Amino acid sequence: MIRHLVLFRLDEGVERDDPRVVKGVEAFRALGGQIPQLRFWECGWNISDRPIAYDFAINSAVDDADALKSYLEHPAHQAGVALWREFATWVVADYEF
Repeated sequence: MIRHLVLFRLDEGVERDDPRVVKGVEAFRALGGQIPQLRFWECGWNISDRPIAYDFAINSAVDDADALKSYLEHPAHQAGVALWREFATWVVADYEF
């Protein structure tokens, strides 16, 4: 299996209650029920106040590289990514477990 982790940092001046962010979070929360390749799906806001912490995280799992590719190319995922590009940057780690 492959773990797919994404950590998001909101752009300077963007807050969690910004309507764009609310829409982006809703889009990502819905992905777990929309993309059959996802074997595990969770996302949520960071609760740490450490300055190095990111703001939002996605933790997911898929069976293999083909499933990861299908997930990444899925229209619902692409739509969510397009929303987040408007107000955040992110880092990704994919690893086998």
